[in-house]
Amino acid sequence: MATFYIKVPLLVLGQGARRFHVVAALNAKAKVAMSRFEPNSSINYDKLRSNIDIVRKRLNRPLTLSEKIVYGHLDNPAGQEIVRGHTYLRLRPDRVAMQDATAQMAMLQFISSGLPKVAVPSTIHCDHLIEAQTGGAQDLQRAKEINQEVYNFLASAGAKYGVGFWKPGSGIIHQIILENYAYPGVMLIGTDSHTPNGGGLGCICIGVGGADAVDVMAGIPWELKCPNVIGVKLTGTLSGWTSPKDVILKVAGILTVKGGTGAIVEYHGPGVDSISCTGMATICNMGAEIGATTSVFPYNHRMRTYLEKTGRGEIAAQANENQDLLVPDSGCHYDQIIEINLSELKPHINGPFTPDLAHPVSDIGSVAEKNGWPLDVKVGLIGSCTNSSYEDMGRAASLAKQALDKGLKCKAQFTVTPGSEQIRATIERDGYAKMLRDVGGVVLANACGPCIGQWDRRDVKKGEKNTIVTSFNRNFTARNDANPATHAFVTSPEIVTALAIAGTLKFNPETDFLTAPNGEKFKLLPPTGDELPARDFDPGQDTYQHPPADGSGLRVDVNPQSNRLQLLEPFDRWNGKDLEDLQVLIKVKGKCTTDHISAAGPWLKFRGHLDNISNNLLIGAVNTENDAVNKIRNYLTGEFGGVPDVARYYKKHNVSWVVVGDENYGEGSSREHAALEPRHLGGRAIIVKSFARIHETNLKKQGLLPLTFSNPADYDKIRPDDKISIVGLKSFAPGKPLKAVIKHSDGSSETFELNHTFNETQSEWFQAGSALNRMKELQK
Repeated sequence: MATFYIKVPLLVLGQGARRFHVVAALNAKAKVAMSRFEPNSSINYDKLRSNIDIVRKRLNRPLTLSEKIVYGHLDNPAGQEIVRGHTYLRLRPDRVAMQDATAQMAMLQFISSGLPKVAVPSTIHCDHLIEAQTGGAQDLQRAKEINQEVYNFLASAGAKYGVGFWKPGSGIIHQIILENYAYPGVMLIGTDSHTPNGGGLGCICIGVGGADAVDVMAGIPWELKCPNVIGVKLTGTLSGWTSPKDVILKVAGILTVKGGTGAIVEYHGPGVDSISCTGMATICNMGAEIGATTSVFPYNHRMRTYLEKTGRGEIAAQANENQDLLVPDSGCHYDQIIEINLSELKPHINGPFTPDLAHPVSDIGSVAEKNGWPLDVKVGLIGSCTNSSYEDMGRAASLAKQALDKGLKCKAQFTVTPGSEQIRATIERDGYAKMLRDVGGVVLANACGPCIGQWDRRDVKKGEKNTIVTSFNRNFTARNDANPATHAFVTSPEIVTALAIAGTLKFNPETDFLTAPNGEKFKLLPPTGDELPARDFDPGQDTYQHPPADGSGLRVDVNPQSNRLQLLEPFDRWNGKDLEDLQVLIKVKGKCTTDHISAAGPWLKFRGHLDNISNNLLIGAVNTENDAVNKIRNYLTGEFGGVPDVARYYKKHNVSWVVVGDENYGEGSSREHAALEPRHLGGRAIIVKSFARIHETNLKKQGLLPLTFSNPADYDKIRPDDKISIVGLKSFAPGKPLKAVIKHSDGSSETFELNHTFNETQSEWFQAGSALNRMKELQK
């Protein structure tokens, strides 16, 4: 177990003891909200305006909202080259947020940097390590005991380096950000792919890997390829069974899982005003599933009301005064426009196995029958970072009450995940939680839980075909319960609740009837629910630990014998030569997400220990040689083995290797472990048809070469037993392709071109062995 030496006590300040830069009325609710803001987290619209004015004069054209916020955070607005989709921008984000699974590696990297304190306001949020098993209180207590070593590390490291710490039970990172830190015009980066949730409050919030977070915490300008802008024009009005979730389910069906790559999705139009602030957050949150850099809504009265209700009325007043900065200019240009009439939009359900397979709820029963998908709904799960607002819970509870009034309970198992302690406390006070329990629900801890695979599911055996419906954002194979035969569908909390009551995918709540115990046939009325509580939010327990003003006297040590935490050793520098005769470790077939590359669920406990977490490298990827998972040939021994085992064998025998993959490689989570693990086990390059944005950057940060086939058909030329040389590295430069020389086992060879997106700074990361190595070089 790790040991920690704390020379001064950690500060756990009371609800009125912390300061907030904007002067606000000191009512009881405002004190709670203000307690979570650091003294240096000022709201500086003057700086934003100044930068936007400089860029506007240079570009001499109307700006989209996302351009205003992004360009408003340029390190050098007067000199920065700006070409959408091409140039790399150097940006100065306002703050950093990290969830506990990714914060471990981010903080270990920050410790390795040698810097004394973070340069921007930063927070750690304990939400990923709590497994759903029996219920909220019991699961939380068990998590505190099991993860004590990790929680102590994060709390003490946060105290030493000036990072705020949200304890386990606080809630999901994105809900906490929305309730406390997000505000219109802010730029925030977070070590989780669903960080874009904050776009529902008019922010540019972007998911990144831990190494990117370290750059920002170190005060180094953060790089982002200048995004394209996809406009989604909303008209009409949401009503009936249609919810904000249906907007993004529809958009996902249009754009697919890679259609948003390299772009910010910007919602606009008269339909925006019919969506609540938390509903907008839902839409932005799931924008991660289309590969978008982030998503954003323009500032409006729904955001103002939410800010006021969460104790931030003064921020709302400032946003009102600067509203011209927080909406798009008239006549601005979008690279692509999608139009959706909310009055015509029908409830949707997407899946299984991918979040872009969209179906109207009215069709899903027949589609499932045709495809042989299980019709019986085994479990309905509502909540998660995507759909756990007060409004979401209220609308679900309204359906629960209708069923209860007729004597019905859920036919399926039913779980409820509150997004935060504030939401939990408020729905308990207002009776929503009781209604959801009475209809058969189990209220889980304020955490990610089943959405990320933290679910001790026992009602089906592994390999047993079954259907679950969730209000989550992601439904990759085996993601929720580690069962590859589980057919997971994502939809709104309202539809999940209705299907859990009915127990079948064949139920269409808009047209179909339920049968009460007395034989009465009845239809569920459309769900209703207040956008925000009439009596203000109940903040619940104060679960925030503010860092001391001076943490330099604190010491954070990691026990070398720990199996949960491990200090990092720097990766080796590039030796200045071409990469010769790289062995193909695995040629991956089809979809390969970060869940396939570095699984979550039970592996989350090793996120702070690089060597142990590397034992899950690519164990979910399909091998083209045999269509099997975690079964590849060791070409030194001729034997078959697990992917991490073979990789370790190659490393031990000084054989460098390469992974070959398909389209959109690395989609999904922001987890940088999917880049750290191949680097740690001897990988040198990943060659694919195309990359997901975050994963490509993560690979670069760790000194690997993410390369794409100039001709995607060249993927088919590579055989599992090939050796590949990457040629041209001595003259490695932006925009200059490299060459791959393929040696087949039959003695033949062929050569083809490989593209890359490295700029000059990123090339220096490769040469130094990693971005962290390069940072240290620059400190000398």
